[in-house]
Amino acid sequence: MSDVVSLLGQIEDTGRDSRGPGYQRPGFSATERDLREWFLAEADRRGLDTEIDANGITWAWAHTPNATTGDDPAAGPVNAVVTGSHLDSVPGGGAFDGPLGVASALAAFDELRDSGALERATRPLALAVFPEEEGSRFGVACLGSRLITGAIDSDRALGLTDANGDRFADVARGYGLDPERIGTDPSRLRRIGSFIELHVEQGIGLAGTDQAVAIGSSIIGHGRWHLAFTGQGNHAGTTPMSHRADPVVAASRVIGDIPTLAAATDAKAVATVGRTLIHPGGTNVIASAMSFWLDIRHESDAVVEQVLAAITARARAHAADTGVSVTVSQESYSPTTLFTAELNDRLRAVLPDSPMLPSGAGHDAGILAAHVPSAMLYVRNPTGVSHAPEEACEDDDARAGVTALVAVLENELGVATTDDLGVPVAGGTR
Repeated sequence: MSDVVSLLGQIEDTGRDSRGPGYQRPGFSATERDLREWFLAEADRRGLDTEIDANGITWAWAHTPNATTGDDPAAGPVNAVVTGSHLDSVPGGGAFDGPLGVASALAAFDELRDSGALERATRPLALAVFPEEEGSRFGVACLGSRLITGAIDSDRALGLTDANGDRFADVARGYGLDPERIGTDPSRLRRIGSFIELHVEQGIGLAGTDQAVAIGSSIIGHGRWHLAFTGQGNHAGTTPMSHRADPVVAASRVIGDIPTLAAATDAKAVATVGRTLIHPGGTNVIASAMSFWLDIRHESDAVVEQVLAAITARARAHAADTGVSVTVSQESYSPTTLFTAELNDRLRAVLPDSPMLPSGAGHDAGILAAHVPSAMLYVRNPTGVSHAPEEACEDDDARAGVTALVAVLENELGVATTDDLGVPVAGGTR
């Protein structure tokens, strides 16, 4: 079968941004559907049993004949080792954020099968692809993993709308899902014994080092908020400056203050505005409304709250000064997540030279960690740039990532090894 580099090459043209470099692969879009079909086809080529669950998560189950099953085999495999990632991207994103983890999962399966490890595994193996991880369409990151774990209320999720005003309930229905079945799925979560997500590193922790792979230690707390400023729309030529209630002025002043407010609160705090919306958007019209979306991250949840409070206070002050109103609403929040200690200890035993790295980026593994043992592997990104076309991963590093993932999966699967006479002996740590 194909290695990880050639697998990535199969989808390198899918979702390319026609307006410039990078990719446009929104969640629950036609492009993400094309990528999902690619994964399903690759899984089918490998003889994996595939399914798409009620929340749009795609699963591919390997045949592990010696794996221990539960008391009710009809309920499906239990204590499964799961690996995978996502295929959607941020607007203008790079080629590796998400797809590297999915392609690596397929490549790792190939190596486990070809070596005979799956025949000796004592636990089931599954590959998983989570939808709308980036939250670029409906504003909530890791939507698939939030739904399955109940980290987001299903009614709230179904009511989310995208930039075109399309409700998630309607989009999901068009995607082949039943809105009435969307939501927490404890029975499926109980089938997962451990989840290991491989991902391209989204910083410079490994750049310039002799290590191609790191183990994730934590994901720092992060959230998203929507700030909506409402003023009075009017004619750009006939309205004196002294008679204006311009929401663009107020919102822009706040945006300009955000770097200073974040740094003044804590040097490690980061706050970002990456999306704005002006209504109605005419060049000769004073806008009636302007919104922007705010992203705040820090390892301390208390510091995140302090940064938000400072920005909110400044927003209200600028709104009052310009005669407009402002509302601040939370769209999502994930507190600082420490990955499962016992699972990470096993990863460190298998990969003793790999450093431990915290992540400022959110991942499905971070959402699942509150419910199932979860861990992450990061593959070196020499540019340190992510969520942009300059995101990179050298071919040899990508292959090193697969080698590390295979070693971890063998250990988690409890693969039995053989002695010099070919007699099976116990192997793996469970």
